[in-house]
Amino acid sequence: MATWDEFATAAPDLAVAGARLLTQFGPGLAFLSTVRPDGGPRLHPICPVIHDGDLWAFVITASPKCADLRRDGRFALHSFPPEEVDDEFAVRGTAHEAADVRPGDPTWTAIQRATSAAVGRPDETPFRLGIDAVMLATYEARGVFPPAYSVWRA
Repeated sequence: MATWDEFATAAPDLAVAGARLLTQFGPGLAFLSTVRPDGGPRLHPICPVIHDGDLWAFVITASPKCADLRRDGRFALHSFPPEEVDDEFAVRGTAHEAADVRPGDPTWTAIQRATSAAVGRPDETPFRLGIDAVMLATYEARGVFPPAYSVWRA
């Protein structure tokens, strides 16, 4: 498993393209899939943040998604689709609750400042998203298949 920084060092072009797709609308926007207690997927949009070499997710503490990540940290993160082409960026890995990061401390505040999204509310729990694999699919134009795939594994 790798940090965002380790991934970006090993595959810089892929990391730049991924960060561009995650932040194409301003704040980070992606779908986060977790594993429900019954083994099924749970999918919701979130605002991921790349900060200081890590990929972060703030999840409402009282939510089923937070319970999923605390119980079984496996996740899949997928960028929102761009308007002009169907390019996509996906990350698979394991989330780890950042018990050392709490409201008001310097890291919490720095992560909030790294995005225009409303993350880091007191009712949220921060998770570092460890990366096992990344996939980037690029298309020449909307509806043109097949895409060009780039894959990286930790």
